[in-house]
Amino acid sequence: MAGVVVSESVTLGSSREARLLAPLPPARHLLRAKDLVDARYREPLDVSALARAARLSPAHFSREFRRAFGETPHQYLLTRRLERAAALLRNTDHTVTEICFAVGLRSLGSFTTSFGRAFGLSPTAYRKAYPPAAARVRIPTCVLQAYARPQSSSFREDNSDRPGYRRRRPFDDTGGSRC
Repeated sequence: MAGVVVSESVTLGSSREARLLAPLPPARHLLRAKDLVDARYREPLDVSALARAARLSPAHFSREFRRAFGETPHQYLLTRRLERAAALLRNTDHTVTEICFAVGLRSLGSFTTSFGRAFGLSPTAYRKAYPPAAARVRIPTCVLQAYARPQSSSFREDNSDRPGYRRRRPFDDTGGSRC
């Protein structure tokens, strides 16, 4: 009997096995394409490549993507690229042209027009609204991670600075009692 494909890596040999595992819902295939855009926005992606990732025809993929996420695949890709460009404008000193090409866009004029529509400012004006990247203090990652840790902890070592906590000490070698 021919195998039935349920997911991209599982092929089932019998119809009984196929009934035990339900096929993936269509929205799951759309999420695969959306994840592809999020991960590879710098690369030249078109609707047919995204449709192949979702295992749908390009026309059906475009309709379903818009119905599920409220925007076309191209609009979603452009939004991701512009959001990343805005972050680069705020956090780096790269030129606008370098940022345009770094996020996967090919035309500086189209980038400037699209950025202005999305953010209400040109890329240069947007950058001027934030302090220069070189003027900001860089905080080491280890310090950021230390301050980002949750304060409440159930570990005994972390409770020693709490009021009313009495640390248990082992017997000492001089024969003293336990405190």
